[in-house]
Amino acid sequence: MGMTTRIECIFFSEFHPTLGPKITYQVPEEYISRELFDTVQVYIITKPELQNKLITVTAMDKKLIGCPVCIEHKKYSRNALLFNLGLVCHAQTNTCALEPIVKKLSGYLTTLELESGFISNEESKQKLLPIMSTLLEELNATGACTLPIDESNTIHLKLIQMRKDPQIVQEYDVPVFTQCKDHFIKSQWDLTTQQILPYIDGFRHIQKISAEADVELNLVRIAVQNLLYYGVVTLVSIFQYSNVYCTTPKVQSLIDDKSIQEECLNYVTKQGQKRASLRDVFQLYCGLSPGTTVRDLCSRYSQQLQRVDERRLIQFGLMKSLIRRLQKYPVKVIRDERSRLPRLYTGCHSYDEICCKTGISYQELDERLENDPNIVVCWK
Repeated sequence: MGMTTRIECIFFSEFHPTLGPKITYQVPEEYISRELFDTVQVYIITKPELQNKLITVTAMDKKLIGCPVCIEHKKYSRNALLFNLGLVCHAQTNTCALEPIVKKLSGYLTTLELESGFISNEESKQKLLPIMSTLLEELNATGACTLPIDESNTIHLKLIQMRKDPQIVQEYDVPVFTQCKDHFIKSQWDLTTQQILPYIDGFRHIQKISAEADVELNLVRIAVQNLLYYGVVTLVSIFQYSNVYCTTPKVQSLIDDKSIQEECLNYVTKQGQKRASLRDVFQLYCGLSPGTTVRDLCSRYSQQLQRVDERRLIQFGLMKSLIRRLQKYPVKVIRDERSRLPRLYTGCHSYDEICCKTGISYQELDERLENDPNIVVCWK
């Protein structure tokens, strides 16, 4: 588990019929001071309004996460059992990934108490201390933990990586696998994803995948967005020999980072050829500039391209942000409602988008715009 979600302490707190709220166990011992507990105890053993809810409280440079439980029954002193198994982290820690763990532990302990009196029985309650020690050690080390409680109960816990929302997938985007797709088990995906997987080759765009796989366009977009969320694919633009690219400052990593060098050379070398040289690949990337199409690059650097697949060269450069695509955006400078596509000529829609939405080719679009004096094309 990364340092950003490191657990500093695990504690078990309960309401004692005569002493009131107290910490019964904590690992490591004495981590939560008396002063800290006195400050936050109203959020650890809570009033009914906050029971069975996730509570995160920050105090004295510590962040405590818990889910206070109340089980009402006349067999308990004061007719209720109140307890809380919580985690403590540094105040700056992002604890979103830990919240499901706390909620799940709360549910497990509630079930164990209802079934066998696990918490209310002093002998079985003592098992919590070794359980908490194992929990702290394994979650910090591997992010996963399996805890055998007794012969019939085992707790399985795993930290789920919190990912940011993926970008919106457009019909003109091209999905590319971030790893060899042979590494993925096809059966773990839903039926729509299984149907489109054979068509994801790094060159077909979403609309083309939809047509060839015979799957509705929006379903393809949703399936690819799901793959994007899990980091299985990334998106690049449509490849054409008329495309123009330029390098980014990240191209320097090709010189500085040995792992990027290895990955790049393995990726761009033509099948059946001796491995391409770093000098040739770097020269090809540096040959990309505004005004230079991929077709121009191929004619100028034919010697360097003998062992390099230019399509995969561009693909890898986009995936690693070593290069970026310069797109063409038509702008209609004089408003004319009689124009067939006025809403697409605002400077906000690229050639890729216009061609996908209208079904016309790049060449047709170029010819149409060149013959219209009221339209200028911006590169950006």
